[in-house]
Parts: sequence; C-alpha cells; structure tokens
Amino acid sequence: MGDFTGPVRVIGVEEEAYRRVFEAFLAGTDEKASVHPYLTDIVTALPERGVWVDAGAGEGVTTRHLAPYFGATVAIEPGEHLRARLREVCPAAVIVTDPFLRAGLDLRADFALLSHVLYYVPPQEWRETVLRLLGWVRPGRELVIMLQDPDDDCMSMVRHFTGVRMDLAVLAEELAASGEGIVGDLTRDKLPATYRAAEEETALAVAEFMLNVPQLAVMEKRPDREELAEYLRSRHAQPGGGYAIGHSSDVLRVRRAAGPGWEEERVG
Repeated sequence: MGDFTGPVRVIGVEEEAYRRVFEAFLAGTDEKASVHPYLTDIVTALPERGVWVDAGAGEGVTTRHLAPYFGATVAIEPGEHLRARLREVCPAAVIVTDPFLRAGLDLRADFALLSHVLYYVPPQEWRETVLRLLGWVRPGRELVIMLQDPDDDCMSMVRHFTGVRMDLAVLAEELAASGEGIVGDLTRDKLPATYRAAEEETALAVAEFMLNVPQLAVMEKRPDREELAEYLRSRHAQPGGGYAIGHSSDVLRVRRAAGPGWEEERVG
C-alpha cells in the first residue's frame, strides 16, 4: 500500500497534477460508452448542424467525437494544460479561453454542451451561466447539461467528506420558474458510468480528484488521505481485486423557446 498520509490535496485545474489525474480518470471510466451514443442520437436528429458549442471542452475527447457532425466547432476551455491537448485533437475548432460569463461570443448555435463543468461554478451562478450559454443557442435548439448523479457513489463520497450536494434538479426548478423568456422544454435523463482501477494508489488519486469541488480548498480542516483510503477499501474494493466507483451522469436537456420573430434576434 502507498503512503496516504496528510490531508486530501487541492488540485488546481491549471496544475500539471490535474492533467495527470484527469487522464487516469479517463483511462478507467466507461462513461463515454454511454455518453457518446446518447449525444450522437441528439445531434443526428437535428434539422441543421452548422455551429455547435462545447462549453468546458477539457482535453477534447467529446469535442472530437461530435465535431465531424457540424460545420464548425467552438470549444470554450479556460484551462491552459487542457487546451494543449484540445488543440491537438481538434485542430479545426475555434478555441475560446475566456470563462463563459466573460466570453464575447455572437453565435446562433444548433447545439451546445455543458458537460461536468458546474462543479467549478458557484451554485448561485448556475442559472446565470446556463442562460448565458442558452443565449448562444438558436431558438428551438438545445443546450445539454451533464453533472454527476447526486446520489451515485462519486457524489455520495463528495457529500460524505465535504458536505456538498450538487443537484441539477434544483437548477431545473429555477429555470422552470424564471427562464427569462428563453427557456422552453426541460428534460431529465440518467446515463450509467463506472470508474475502475486495479491499483489502490490510482484509485485514491482519482478519488481525490473527485473530491476537488471548490469548497474543498476553503475547508477549515480538509479530510485526511488515509481516511479517504479507508472509505475506498470499505465501500469500493472489489472481491476479485481493484476498485469500482459509480459515477452516473445526470442530464438536463434545455430547449430554447422558439418565439415569434426569432430569426431577426441578435444573440450575444
């Protein structure tokens, strides 16, 4: 067993350590096996596929998958380490480095994706962020938002150690109650996913990554790494060896309302 002493690490998105552990997570998850077919079904049903926006594109795994279906791809990614890989896998994409609320875009996109980004946005800014992104989507088209299922293994672990609960149901209620006149239909879905690791050290590193919600950095006393390791051993060790952590995606599909005269509307 490795040396698991000390508090759980805070891993900033701009750090090289973030890139390494994110790659370890991608290598061990089967998430894309359900997410990519799901998104493909949505985009291939669109009547037009001109421009799409990947808001928080990361290293570009999903960006690369969906880009061939559209005439143009706009990828928003403020993280410098992540952008290097994004440029490599999606050389034709227009890459925007500004955060969403400061991005000066004038778009009429046929589709937009906000996948596993809201962890890094304060909950009180979720609605504003979503309305900003929805403003770049053509009326009648969709913004798809993905976040971890709040009751699955991953977010149950986050809640156990940090007290934080993130739930798209709250956002859906806020949008339904007051969507600034541009929110149309709202649809919820669940997509299964599991992260698996053969080695305890790798599983612990990815568990730390999962705990890196913004609130972790400001906790008066961060959880101990050995405590996290014991949590993994007791709840996620597999009888045949290795570790498995469920992290199903909670999906919120937000259709922009199609009001009269929208063709002349300027979106910015």
